[in-house]
Amino acid sequence: MSDSPNILPLAFVTLATSDSYCQGATVVARSLRRHGTTRCIVVMVTPNISDQSSRKALENVFDEVITVDVKNSEDQLHLSMLGRPELGVTFTKLHCWNLTQYNKCVFLDADTLVSLVGIFHFREFSLPCVSLVRENIGA
Repeated sequence: MSDSPNILPLAFVTLATSDSYCQGATVVARSLRRHGTTRCIVVMVTPNISDQSSRKALENVFDEVITVDVKNSEDQLHLSMLGRPELGVTFTKLHCWNLTQYNKCVFLDADTLVSLVGIFHFREFSLPCVSLVRENIGA
């Protein structure tokens, strides 16, 4: 969905690392569609998506489904201190930087509700300023 034949498209990207995260990713995609986005909607999935029906459901709502390897921090000590051992795979989000077929990507966690009108108009990369120790922020 490119704005011009010579310009790379823009994309909203999310990640599903398990069958249960597929449901959240589907909500993100449907929310973006309801907001009327004209941008590509992409989901990165890991081989942990074992249920073929989950993958098929993603293919029905996303413009592109990309399989990526799991990147796990293996930092059980700090993750257990947070009480969130499942967050070890959050480094898998870094695959978003490899999506060079897009001019810009906006990454949204699979538990994000969308209200991002005009976000691609920002010229520079930015993140909200939140302590990553206290908050698990992906958008």
